[in-house]
Amino acid sequence: MEILTDFSLKNYNTFGIEAKARQFVAVHNIVELRTILKENKASKKFILGGGSNMLLTKDIEALVIHIDLKGKKIIQETDDFVWVECQSGENWHEFVLWTIDQNFGGLENMSLIPGNVGTTPVQNIGAYGTEIKDTFDSCEAMKIENQEIKTFIQEECHFGYRESIFKNEAKDKYVITSVVYKLTKRHHKINTSYGDITAELAKKNISNPSLKDVSDAVIVIRQSKLPDPKELGNSGSFFKNPILLKTDFEKIHQQFPEMKYYEVSDTEVKVPAGWLIEQAGFKGKRFGDAGIHKNQALVLVNYGNATGQEILAVSMTIQDDIFKTFGIHIEAEVNVI
Repeated sequence: MEILTDFSLKNYNTFGIEAKARQFVAVHNIVELRTILKENKASKKFILGGGSNMLLTKDIEALVIHIDLKGKKIIQETDDFVWVECQSGENWHEFVLWTIDQNFGGLENMSLIPGNVGTTPVQNIGAYGTEIKDTFDSCEAMKIENQEIKTFIQEECHFGYRESIFKNEAKDKYVITSVVYKLTKRHHKINTSYGDITAELAKKNISNPSLKDVSDAVIVIRQSKLPDPKELGNSGSFFKNPILLKTDFEKIHQQFPEMKYYEVSDTEVKVPAGWLIEQAGFKGKRFGDAGIHKNQALVLVNYGNATGQEILAVSMTIQDDIFKTFGIHIEAEVNVI
């Protein structure tokens, strides 16, 4: 293991932002991770996974530890279910495709989400009617302070909408090293409740979709709406969809009857942030090299040499305008560093 200094992170964040790490090291197994943490106790640390859910607005004045743990294995199975353990440094989309090849169900709706496996429980990532909490069994994490391994079960993770214990009480205290998912081997619960998926399957005349059919449909939809980070820097959806109390929403809805929404409980509704941003006229707008994608208003993009500060400024302009126009606050889903 070599600790590098003044290391460029441009290729380690999907926005493609030029920022430097004061120190940088990649770890490939548990022993290396434990050694680095133990030998650098006094150093400020920054844990880096796939770099898919962050916006770098400055250089990182810390020891950046890039988690590059690889591997996956079946650890338990019954006639109906299989428990697969995947190391945190594995690419998420490649792992999803592998589960589909094995005919293991549960992750297909989350195909093509950028990033690595270790980030999935942190964000409780989700798409098209599914979230990580639906298949999450447990994860192992190393405590930064004393390098002890702890297993977090589902109930301990406090999953919410793009929320978990790792974004709150356990933030900056643990490094997730592996995740166990409980997937179906048969009687798969195919979820095609989202209109886009239904429409895509209908185009192909598929009425009884397989796991691969759903995954293929999601990939087509995402590719039509979302830019490839390798071609255009972005971090996927930049904002969360705001969840409002029905009583508050009803007042806003009277003023904007065309506003789209989805019921999430007896007392709450979710409003699509992309719809709000598009209605406010930001879709496709460009501010120098920072902008909003032409096909998906939720996605902020780096057209080349935008700084993190410039992209952050665009996001704050959008937030201010949405609040002034609709009286709704939209939160960033991306971690601003």
